[in-house]
Amino acid sequence: MTKRPGPMREPTYYILAALQDEPLHGYAIVKRAEELSRGRVRLLAGTLYAALDRLTSEEMVRVAEEAVVNGRARRTYQLTERGSSALHEEAERMAAAADVVRGRSPRSVAMIQTVLA
Repeated sequence: MTKRPGPMREPTYYILAALQDEPLHGYAIVKRAEELSRGRVRLLAGTLYAALDRLTSEEMVRVAEEAVVNGRARRTYQLTERGSSALHEEAERMAAAADVVRGRSPRSVAMIQTVLA
C-alpha cells in the first residue's frame, strides 16, 4: 500500500477510531464517531457508506459479518491491521502538530534547553 497523501479527513479518522475496540454496524459507527468526536462529526448515511466503501477498497476496514436483521441487510465492519496502522500514524501526526502549538515540539524543547543552559 502506498502512504496516504496528506492528512486524514476528520470523518475518516473517527470512523476508524470507532472501529478500534470492536466490529460495528453502520448505525453504531455513526453513534460512536459522534461520541468520540464530542459531537463534531455527525455522519449521514451516504457519507458513511461512501467512506466505508473507500476504506474497504483501501483495505483499512473489512466486512466482518453480513446478516439480515428485520428484513434488511446489515454489515458489520472491522478495522484491519492496515487501518489500525494508518489511524495510529494519523494520531501521531496530529499530536506532533499539537505539540508545535503547545510549544513542546522537539525543536522548541531543544531551543529552550539551549537558552537555559
